[in-house]
Amino acid sequence: MERLVAAVLAAGVLQVLLATADDHYLLSRIAFGPCANQNAPQPIWDAINKFDPQVFIWLGDNIYGDIRRPFNFLVKERTIGPWKNAPRFIPSSSSEMLSRYNSAKNVPGYLRLRAKAKVVGTWDDHDYGLNDAGKELSAKTTNQRLLLDFLDEPQDSPRRKQDGVYTSYTFGPPGKQVKIVLLDTRYHRDPLSSDGSVLGDSQWSWLGKELRGPPSAITIIGSSIQVISNLSGTTGPLFYMESWGRFPKERDCLFKLINDSKRDGVFFISGDVHFGEITRYDCAAGYPLYDITSSGLIQAVEKVLPSPLRFIVRFLAWFTPSTMRVKNQNCRYRSCTYGEPNFGAIQIDWDASPVNLKIQVRDINGLPVTGVDISLSELQAWNRTIKAGQDQRHCTLEVKLPWIVRYRLAILVYSVLALLLLALVGLICAVTLACRVCLRKRKTD
Repeated sequence: MERLVAAVLAAGVLQVLLATADDHYLLSRIAFGPCANQNAPQPIWDAINKFDPQVFIWLGDNIYGDIRRPFNFLVKERTIGPWKNAPRFIPSSSSEMLSRYNSAKNVPGYLRLRAKAKVVGTWDDHDYGLNDAGKELSAKTTNQRLLLDFLDEPQDSPRRKQDGVYTSYTFGPPGKQVKIVLLDTRYHRDPLSSDGSVLGDSQWSWLGKELRGPPSAITIIGSSIQVISNLSGTTGPLFYMESWGRFPKERDCLFKLINDSKRDGVFFISGDVHFGEITRYDCAAGYPLYDITSSGLIQAVEKVLPSPLRFIVRFLAWFTPSTMRVKNQNCRYRSCTYGEPNFGAIQIDWDASPVNLKIQVRDINGLPVTGVDISLSELQAWNRTIKAGQDQRHCTLEVKLPWIVRYRLAILVYSVLALLLLALVGLICAVTLACRVCLRKRKTD
């Protein structure tokens, strides 16, 4: 207990010191991640602490604050199927949200991290208050206060007075500055099927000022949902995931803003989807835009299946077309995705010439599962290395793929289901025929 108290006090002192020293703090190691279920064991903090980040960035679902009801399809309140008449997720009370935040904040591994690193962050849907929710959520003002308390945000912070939790930080001396921009993709977001706004007018205005402001060597834009990848374009109609690609007009505005701002050194980090991957788009700005997705610290897509069956998830990840995913020798699996618990790690070598970025998704043991090494000169419009006709797979949006390619996952799944149905019908027919033969034989006997 004494160690925990000491860690909490040290974390508070460190946050104050770093908050006043951002301008002079040379940043070379950053970790990030989302999706940390407060009720589950969290061994991944050991690997994060071993990486020894100077800054850790929460990317949302920092707790799971809503209530998930079980799948029901044979009772009065059905939460699944075409006959669904009740929501699968419902909000919890503010007192329950606070209790879950307190549990998350006192995880021993996270306490050790807070004692030595600056912790910043934004939210996603489950800590916002409800799965897939947007601006319609009535509890968003209260939940904003709870998140900012969890992040130890100062009481006089502008974030406590504005609508939404978006913010930015700048670290390092002139010439070696790292700017971290954290977006709020919940507070102002229109319904998913609307192609409306993700950020809202006030946040768009703020973001424009941030990107057109004083230059920095590196600008990291943190979004709780994926920016580059739009897997819903290839996984539908089986299932859909949240991403900027579901709001194509907004994503185009984001790319245009980056391009018009003439800001070099920009890349994205994101979470939400419960697997890790690195994606890239070459036709938005004057240089490639990367999106490093780490998801999640605890929640991960392969954990829904027993170990012997996890190869199915890996096969489906490989089979699903993705025009933006970076595939190279750094990938552990052929799909270049990773569906077990993971975190993101960014290392900046300021002594290299030109400056080098090593960005990785790492597993629970701290080992890389996918990654890229990027020279900072590659993220500058004047030194554009992508030529017309080169590497077109990173310029073709998923929704522009030929339909036979775009929907091959759905075609495969429906074909397998059809074959299984035919096999079941065949089995029923065979059993029926066998029973008739037996009955006839008995009558004959």
